[in-house]
Amino acid sequence: MKSWAKDQGTEGSMITMMGDPGSRLTRRLGMVLRHPGPMSVLGYPRCKRFVLVVDDCEIKAVEVSEAEDDPAGENDPEGPITGKTRVEHVLTLL
Repeated sequence: MKSWAKDQGTEGSMITMMGDPGSRLTRRLGMVLRHPGPMSVLGYPRCKRFVLVVDDCEIKAVEVSEAEDDPAGENDPEGPITGKTRVEHVLTLL
């Protein structure tokens, strides 16, 4: 995760990158992507594209990039579905 944070330019910032290789947190948050479309390509459950804004252990905002016709939230990287988890929108939640 440190390498990812460095690559994304968030190292040493207020953003904490976290991994969930066993999907334990993903399952507890109800953020497992189980749609048959992405599952047929990925072959195993993945995490939905989401943002969780947490301040002092309190969840302040949750945004999920998904729609019936775009379950992985990635059909249009500049579109409104993916826009829910893009940095420009997330900054408005802080």
